[in-house]
Amino acid sequence: MNLSNLHPASNSQKNRRRVGRGPGSGRGKTAGRGSKGQKSISGYSRKRGFEGGQMPLHRRLPKRGFTNIFREEFSEVNLDRLEKITKKEVKPKDLVKAGIIKKESESVKILGRGNISSSKTIHAHKFSQSAMKKIEKAGGKAVLIGSK
Repeated sequence: MNLSNLHPASNSQKNRRRVGRGPGSGRGKTAGRGSKGQKSISGYSRKRGFEGGQMPLHRRLPKRGFTNIFREEFSEVNLDRLEKITKKEVKPKDLVKAGIIKKESESVKILGRGNISSSKTIHAHKFSQSAMKKIEKAGGKAVLIGSK
């Protein structure tokens, strides 16, 4: 046995229908496309959402809302998650190592859920007021990183 005598199992492959091969084939002349009209012509493809010339649904519906192009996204980190980091000085790269945020390039905002027991210097792009109070109450320091 070699590559030259390999073939599929019997009846596993169906012969494709060859259209437009004369009147005896049953699919001659118009090749099953009917007569006339846009869809009978070769190379025809309908655009996504096309409704036969009727105004498509996505154009009939009103536009809503507003997208602020200046929006800043922050990765939010709560104090109870920072409690697990043993370092005295916590920077975004330490948060990445601990698996709290995905990338060091992300902007970080520290939120005030939970408590912090040890004094830590925390570097972040933003702090909530409650988080700042709790950090300072524990004897730590909240350091703002210059915004991007």
